[in-house]
Amino acid sequence: MTLHTLIPRLLLGFIVLSAALWLALNRDQVDPALVELAIRDLGWWAPFGRVAAFALGTVLFIPGTLFGLAGGALFGPAWGAILNLTGATLGASAAFLIARYVAADRIRRTAGGRLAWLVAYAEGEGWRFVAFTRLVPAIPFNLLNYALGLTRIPLGTYVLASLVCMAPGAVAYSWLGYAGREAIAGNDAAIRYGLLGLALLAAVAFLPRFVRRLRSESRLRWIEVNELAAHLAVGRDVSVVDVRGPDEFFGPLGHIPDARNLPLGELPSRVAELGAERPVVLVCRTDRRSASAAAVLDHAGFRDVMVLRGGMVRWNEAGLPVADQLSATGA
Repeated sequence: MTLHTLIPRLLLGFIVLSAALWLALNRDQVDPALVELAIRDLGWWAPFGRVAAFALGTVLFIPGTLFGLAGGALFGPAWGAILNLTGATLGASAAFLIARYVAADRIRRTAGGRLAWLVAYAEGEGWRFVAFTRLVPAIPFNLLNYALGLTRIPLGTYVLASLVCMAPGAVAYSWLGYAGREAIAGNDAAIRYGLLGLALLAAVAFLPRFVRRLRSESRLRWIEVNELAAHLAVGRDVSVVDVRGPDEFFGPLGHIPDARNLPLGELPSRVAELGAERPVVLVCRTDRRSASAAAVLDHAGFRDVMVLRGGMVRWNEAGLPVADQLSATGA
């Protein structure tokens, strides 16, 4: 990267970071009520002002909850949800592009270990990763926008998945904001509106489980323990890769004879050790880490990858052969 291209990136990053830090340190001097009053006074331009304020706040790490509630209070549950979702999507897209422009190339060149695995996993999952992280309340919304910009996930995929998965939250916060306004006005229906908003938020909390199941069922290929044992018994040309750590590989559950030990954290940097032309069966204690490893290999170009359902726990339950430390090969 030349100095001519580096300076604009550093300058943009400095401006965004400085503005975000100033707002964080002077938040008591920024009165949200005055901001909302100024937006209300814009007349016909008020919806555009609301969208612009939400988008800018998203870029500068201002909690989106404040904007979501205010949108419902100012514009009602329907228009509030539409304007909130529009502002959140524009702001999230802007942050995504800023991160990609400023730091994505450098992160991809220098990332190693678990960070490299996480980036590769996110890119392999694509829209599923975006959808899942959007629906997990514990992941900070504003930080996630920048983090996803460091991956190679296409902008269109990111925007569409974000738009769809942020919609339930936008509707819920709009209803809650509207309920608060009606409660102040003495409307007896405010309690019903508030309960509706809370119900929507509760539904959002259960969506990640649904997305996880959808992701697993649509992408993974499974193999049962007896099926794998039959393949190995007749000498089928298949690579069995155990992605547990060495302590587990040689631990109480043992490992499948002739399995190769490539811990999940090392897999992105060691995929070249595997032949992409051979079928690969991934093994771990159960099958969760194997599912993550499958996404890494899929991104690396492997097309014949299977996950052992139930992992070594089910393999042992079936009474199938297990190698101990003394007979381990390929570790």
